[in-house]
Amino acid sequence: MQLFENISMALVSVRSNKMRSLLTMLGIIIGIAAVIAIVTVGNSMTGTVTDSMSGMGVSNITLSLTQKTSGDTSGTAQGVTLLHFMDSTPAAEDLITDEMLDEFTAAFPNEVSRIDLSQEVGSGTIEKYGDPETTITATVSGSNAAALQAMEDNTPILAGRWLDDEKDAGRQVAVVSEKFVEQAIGGSNLEAVGKSFTLNINGFLYTFYINGVYEYTENVYASMFGITDDDQIQTSIYIPLDVAKTIAGADAGYQSVTIVAANGVDVTNFVDTVGSFFASYYTYNDTWTASASSISSLVKSMTEMLNTMSLGISAIAAISLLVGGIGVMNIMMVSVTERTREIGTRKALGAPGSAIRMQFITESVILCLIGGIIGVALGIGLGAALSSVVGMAARPSIGSILVAVGFSMAIGVFFGYYPANKAARLNPIDALRYE
Repeated sequence: MQLFENISMALVSVRSNKMRSLLTMLGIIIGIAAVIAIVTVGNSMTGTVTDSMSGMGVSNITLSLTQKTSGDTSGTAQGVTLLHFMDSTPAAEDLITDEMLDEFTAAFPNEVSRIDLSQEVGSGTIEKYGDPETTITATVSGSNAAALQAMEDNTPILAGRWLDDEKDAGRQVAVVSEKFVEQAIGGSNLEAVGKSFTLNINGFLYTFYINGVYEYTENVYASMFGITDDDQIQTSIYIPLDVAKTIAGADAGYQSVTIVAANGVDVTNFVDTVGSFFASYYTYNDTWTASASSISSLVKSMTEMLNTMSLGISAIAAISLLVGGIGVMNIMMVSVTERTREIGTRKALGAPGSAIRMQFITESVILCLIGGIIGVALGIGLGAALSSVVGMAARPSIGSILVAVGFSMAIGVFFGYYPANKAARLNPIDALRYE
């Protein structure tokens, strides 16, 4: 009963001093709104990063060669530290070999879905169809059949077929896009299969026969930068892996490979297994070792980083809550001073100090609670507007809203206690005499 009476008195006080109450709540409103907006934008950024990176393959594990530090004691006798000059690129004997990959696949047959291998060749140029004075450019790379066939879902073959490791080994064949056929060959996709074309790659001419034509997908970055002219659009040409290595003059091994985990495999844990397995081949290699990383672990790291940034910015925004709390305390001190005679009357009628204290604490909490609710509403609206700019709609969690409102009430209790306690300790005779 006493609580409801205190709340009623607090609401009367807030209504009778609207402007002063609004100014008092301003710091609370700004602080709560900023925190809620930051949480909303943080959720939006986390969702955007997670979605974009997850689309790159959450099951993919990248295995690559990395340089050992000069103080790495791996493979040294009795932990003696080796100091040596690092090679900028691994030698042929340092590369990841097919034998290593075969042993790995045999050791983990149920965990590995496939292994993607590739070799970048570079850019090749060719005369534009029907316009010998204009050249167009295409990116040439070699890939194994597993990597190409995995593209089928997002990049279907329109004519012909993808490359086959056994059938096409050593053959000058290529899979090109329908855009390349339009630019350099002419005619339909089906008519292009079997036709030859000659590319100029680093000053040397190479002739390939079209083995398949895949569906062209507009490059996101090209459209982002307004590249719509066909002469400026570059598409990819895929050739057999061994042919690509010959053209590029590359050694038989690999500096980097992509291991795709099977469905149901915990990639976060399996990536450590992959790294340990291949690092064992480099125990006595003084310069190079193999390390593994995955998109899922990178997504986790990015999410943690974004959450840390949001927390740090929220802490800065919380300073305005502190300023707002100090404002509440000052206004409550003014309120106690203005209502000294009222306090004296209540105490003269027998009201205990605890009742006076609770009255003013309740008023302080009500003031901060109203400010917190307004701040939450403002923060949700501001956060929604900013998250739409980021590109993914997001809403703050119910937990963060409850924490924000609860924190504003806690500010009311903390900063309202000193004025309330001062009011509770007033001498009733002195209070009644106060002018």
